[in-house]
Formats: sequence, structure tokens, C-alpha cells
Amino acid sequence: MAWLIGALGSVLPFLVTLTALVFVHELGHYLVARRNGVKVETFSIGFGPEIFGWYDRAGTRWKLSAIPLGGYVKMFGDADAASMPGEGLHAMTAAERAVSFHHKRLSQRAAVVAAGPIANFLFAIVVFAAMFATVGQPYTPPQIGEVDPGTAASAAGIKAGDTILAIDGRPIDRFEDIQRVVGFNVGTPITLLIKRDSGEVTITVTPRITEITDHFGDKHKIGLLGVKRTGGTNYVKLDPLTAVGHAATYTWDITGDTLKAVAQMVTGRRSTEELGGPLKIGQMADKMAQGGLLPLIGFAALLSVNLGLINLFPIPVLDGGHLLFYAAEAIRGKPLGPRAQEYGFRFGLALVMMLMVFATWNDLVGLKVVEMLKSLVT
Repeated sequence: MAWLIGALGSVLPFLVTLTALVFVHELGHYLVARRNGVKVETFSIGFGPEIFGWYDRAGTRWKLSAIPLGGYVKMFGDADAASMPGEGLHAMTAAERAVSFHHKRLSQRAAVVAAGPIANFLFAIVVFAAMFATVGQPYTPPQIGEVDPGTAASAAGIKAGDTILAIDGRPIDRFEDIQRVVGFNVGTPITLLIKRDSGEVTITVTPRITEITDHFGDKHKIGLLGVKRTGGTNYVKLDPLTAVGHAATYTWDITGDTLKAVAQMVTGRRSTEELGGPLKIGQMADKMAQGGLLPLIGFAALLSVNLGLINLFPIPVLDGGHLLFYAAEAIRGKPLGPRAQEYGFRFGLALVMMLMVFATWNDLVGLKVVEMLKSLVT
């Protein structure tokens, strides 16, 4: 029953982290909606029956609901939490139309919808910037300290003392950047611009796919060159303005790496077993919390980037699905018909549910729950 005890111990850090990120996301929707004159009826953290709540001066019901796996902002004119148009939109008075979400201009509606994911990205940038300015950013010069024999780097002619200036034309400033870029490579040749002695050389090398086991016992396939850094990792504190710039770049890199990993899963070049669900996230949150508040905050920022990105996927029910409908409206000059939107949302909901079930199955397998259940019946 060790897995059960571990799962229960992961609940609190997971719920705190998720609640904070959901609040940030929904607050983005709320603030931009109010800025555009939309009446917000409900701001809910969680779904299902209300546990407690209150009304503010604008008449918005702020509440905490029983199922703490998400949240929503219900605006005037919405039929439900998914922001489907409600009945009676055409029968509204002029005063009601003025505060109805669905009667706002297309640009205003798109801004309200996009504000949620954008808030998650901004939250991550603020957190990373604060960490870089106070604790410091990991920094090791991109110089090769050692080349392991029999590796991709050794075969390509990379030598100790080389400094990697760029990978596929992208400037490299830190050894940590080399690890990140190469790690997400799954056997594709890359071109390195290397400073050697007083000159520069260009080397093409294919990272070798290697299976590793992370701190959580999960196996991943990553690309490795077979090189080591010079010395240990240093932390450099940045001034506030520089910290914001580096945090924005870091957030952009995380977004790109996540999209690359998703594309690799879709094309079969990366195993879908690496896709984690709520149980896995809970386990990771618990692990970070054991390391202290700072690792947990950093993990929350990383998760915020992923939450913002996932919500931008063009799947009906998600924010990206709404934006897709608005793009169609901009092209057609009028909204999609109610039936098309309804079928779209049904498809999107089914797809999201299937992905959640698949990810949760991966969690159960990874946490040995399936193996334990099999042992009980055999």
C-alpha cells in the first residue's frame, strides 16, 4: 500500500499548485472581460456543487466548488461553463446586450478568451524572473570539459576545450542550453558551430538516443552527445530588467520544447508513455515540495507554461477551440451555426476526456497500481 500512502501525501501540494494556476488562468479571463464591459456572473475554482462563495459589488459570484480539477468564468449570455451561447440572446434588451459576452466585437471576445493562457505565460515569466534576480540563473560556460569515448561526440570529432557557439544556427550561451536542445533530439542530425583554439569549425553530429530513468522512476528516451561540462553549475544573479528578458526567453524555450515533444509523440518518434496525468503531476508536486518552497514554486511556473499552451490547442472546449471558431467567423463574416458549434464542443469534450483517461492510465501503470491489481486476482 506504499503507492496509496504516497498518492495521498501528494494531494496537498498538487491541489495548492493547481488551484493557484487555475486562479491565475481564470483571473486573466475575468480581468479582460471586465475591461471590455462584460458582466461576469460566476468565478469558480473547481466544478460541481459549491462549497462556499460570496458576491462582489459587480454581482459576480466567487466560489470554491467540490471538484478541484479546474475552474471557469461564466459570463452573461453563456449557457454553461464552456461558454456556449445561451438561449434568448436575440431577445435581450439593449442594456443586456451591452454587457453580454456574445454581443461583443469579435476582437473583444478573442481577447477575453486568449487572456487565460496569456496570464499563465505571464505568471511563469514573473516567477522565473524573480528566481533569476534573487537566487540566480544556472549558468555554466558552453565549453566542453570532457568527451566520453565511444559516444556521438567522440565519433564526430568534438574535443575537450571546444566551446559550442551555436546549434543549427541558434546561439548557445550556456552549457544548460546544450543539454536542453540535445535532450529533446531523437536521432536527428544537428550542426554545431564550435570555437576551437583561435578559429571556428562546423561539425554535424547525430545525438544517440539513450533511455534514462528520472527521479520518479519513469523511463525516458533522450538524445545524448556524450560530453561533460567544465566544473560545476554556477548561479548568476541578474538585474531585474535582464531577469525579465531571460525569463521570457526561458518560457519561450519551454513552450517550443513542449510542442516539439508533442509532435514527436504524434509522429511516433517519442513514446506516448511519457504523457502524464493528474496522478503524475501530483507525485511531481509532492517531490518538489519535499525539496522546499522554491522548487515547488519553480515547478508551478513550469506547469503554468504547459497549462497555457495546452489551453491554446485548437480543440473545442479549450480556449484554442474558441479561438478557432472566432477565426472561422472572421473568414466567413459571421459565426458558425449553433449546430456546428454544438457538435464541435461534443467532439472536443470527447477528445479531452479520452486524453485524460489515457494519461491517467499511464499514471496508474507508472505508479505500479495496475501491477498491484493484477497480483490481487492472479
